[in-house]
Amino acid sequence: MLNQIDLSRIDLNLLVLFETVIEERHVGRSGQRLNLSPSAISHGLGRLRMLLDDPLFLKTPKGVVPTDRAEELAAPIADILARVRSVVATAEPFDPARSQRRFTIGAPDGVSSVFLPPLLDLLAKSAPGIAISVRQLLPKQGEPSPDLAWRDALVALEARDLDIAIIPQAEFPVRFASLLLYEEDFVIAARQGHPFLTDQTLATYCAMQHLVVSHLGDTHGFVDNVLASHGCSRRVALTVPNFMLALAVLAETDFISALPRRFVEMHAARFGVVSVNSPLPLGRFAINAAAPKAAMRDEGVAWLVRLLQASIGNAIDKTRTDSGSRRAP
Repeated sequence: MLNQIDLSRIDLNLLVLFETVIEERHVGRSGQRLNLSPSAISHGLGRLRMLLDDPLFLKTPKGVVPTDRAEELAAPIADILARVRSVVATAEPFDPARSQRRFTIGAPDGVSSVFLPPLLDLLAKSAPGIAISVRQLLPKQGEPSPDLAWRDALVALEARDLDIAIIPQAEFPVRFASLLLYEEDFVIAARQGHPFLTDQTLATYCAMQHLVVSHLGDTHGFVDNVLASHGCSRRVALTVPNFMLALAVLAETDFISALPRRFVEMHAARFGVVSVNSPLPLGRFAINAAAPKAAMRDEGVAWLVRLLQASIGNAIDKTRTDSGSRRAP
């Protein structure tokens, strides 16, 4: 075939070098990761420049920055290397019962509090050697589009900082695979005996003291947008940075808060907190597990996604039954 490239004359380790440098943006740090000297890294980059006919990386006082061509090549090269790693891994098929592998899952804390307990229960029974690291993901502050609010999570997936991201996003770029884990909506949570529980009107809701979960202390959230569309508003008296702290505060105060239903069903009872439906529909959100399609070819990642789906399904069925008797009328 004309113009067919002879791969036998190309050192494919140069692609590993490219991947490392574009992640580190620094020759010295790249050398440390690859156990190579800075001069060896520079020599390898020189060979890459000749091979790809582009400078690829430009020196700056703080390291190197990729050229436009390097940015274009980043995703295809990452995909190629993921496929190679997957092929090599098939020499020893993934066996969850024997594996000592560590997986990193990224999720907002209201989501990780839902999937983690049932996942750990299944892991203890079927894959005791598997270790899990959970990274908290935060939406981009002030981003009005839900599908753009979590773009940092997609960047972390492509950089292989995460194996899986579990986020409230419905649509994903075509280079990602996603699987629906569960659907989420919001309920109004309060301590047992709270006055709102006996007068659940919109007017009473708006008159209450509200608690909002906000990582940066922002008092305006999607609930305020829903209220504004009906000509209403509320007073946010307190913000806290996570959902578990919200439950602890609700248990001891007269605040009320709009919280994710699945989270409340799983964790509110031990705080003496109950929930009722909102006087206004607050919408539903699809909670999806996502990973690059190349990463999903990894037997371990694909297995973990399936396990997540099974564990959450079992947990939601159980909490629906258990919470029925605890939910306020």
